[in-house]
Amino acid sequence: MTTPVNLDDWLDYIERQHPEAIEMGLERVREVAAAMGLGKPAARVVTVAGTNGKGSTVAFIEAIARAAGLRVGTYTSPHLLKYNERVRIDGREATDEALVEAFSIVEAARGDVPLTYFEFGTLAALWLFERSTLDLTILEVGLGGRLDATNLVDSDVAVVTTVALDHQDWLGDDREAIGFEKAGIARAWKPLVLGDDDPPASVLRHAYAIGASAIRAGSDFFFEHNDEGGWRWRELGFALDLPLPTLAAPVQLRNAAIAIAALRALDVQIDDAAFANGVASAHLPGRLQRFERGGVEIVVDVGHNPQAAGQLAAWLRASPSNGRMHAVYAALGDKDVAGVASALSPQVDRWWLAGTLDAGVRGIDVDALADRLRDVALAEAGRHARVGDALAAAMADASPGDRILVFGSFHAAVTALQSLSLR
Repeated sequence: MTTPVNLDDWLDYIERQHPEAIEMGLERVREVAAAMGLGKPAARVVTVAGTNGKGSTVAFIEAIARAAGLRVGTYTSPHLLKYNERVRIDGREATDEALVEAFSIVEAARGDVPLTYFEFGTLAALWLFERSTLDLTILEVGLGGRLDATNLVDSDVAVVTTVALDHQDWLGDDREAIGFEKAGIARAWKPLVLGDDDPPASVLRHAYAIGASAIRAGSDFFFEHNDEGGWRWRELGFALDLPLPTLAAPVQLRNAAIAIAALRALDVQIDDAAFANGVASAHLPGRLQRFERGGVEIVVDVGHNPQAAGQLAAWLRASPSNGRMHAVYAALGDKDVAGVASALSPQVDRWWLAGTLDAGVRGIDVDALADRLRDVALAEAGRHARVGDALAAAMADASPGDRILVFGSFHAAVTALQSLSLR
């Protein structure tokens, strides 16, 4: 083997070290972690799972904790434009050099143990965090929770943002099965923050069985708009009046509330100003990220399942455009595309469908996508082989005052952001 030299070489190398893109289980990654001598990555750890809202919740926790003066490490996935986004230390993305060193350490320790791309990256991130003298590490689960590589670490607070249908091939066919997998990040006698008002019974049963203290939205903490144009977060004996999040969409209020509940459960010293500053400053690319081109508003979002599409529809209803609403939809082949399109179709005047064959093995041809949407009434759906082509066609058709929403997958968001950066 030729030893990889730069970050691109390493990323290409680690993508080829396991025959499957996903293999659930902790045995292999635990073996390599032990060989690396990995310990706890920070004084305190919060692990965040959930069908939707993970990335935003992580961003709120990070922003609030940093506003409070804590030194924070954050591990997220997938990335949008470059791998370095996945690992942040004290607000800065890991450098190429740091990641190359960490990958070299993982490679030396693993011997002949095959690791997936995500497992390799998780071990590298944990190694970097442990050497950075952090007050807090926030780990975003990649898939599920119980068997995810991030579950190597015993968290001080576990968070499950939402439980909805997604990744059924891996996690189960209903909310109860999926909820059990996500609840697997909880630890005995530690807090488990639940963002659903009505979490699956499997989540609550698991928390009870291991003695984890469930902290539930709508039961143990509450949030609502106040009369001053902001919102209030409250629990028994404590309340905060806060500015609205900069992150758009009504659901971001819930994500911010979940983040506050997690930090309150962590029992670290955070003053009211840090909560307010963090909520107002948190940002995340690809979540209703807005651009303006020739009087046309273009909004890019990574939403890719029916629950996320419902949240997008709620935002469109709350923030209507002055003109027509165009939707550029590019999904991966393993998604409930009809459920997604049905949730948004009442708000859309014209659809532009795009293929995602350039996204890899999970991609889908535009004609196959259209065929799976034949029972959904899509207004004048255009068809294009690639996201960039669909976006260009939508922009050519749009008039000043119109809005274009590009969504359906991380691939759609990445391609749109790259295309818009060239315009």
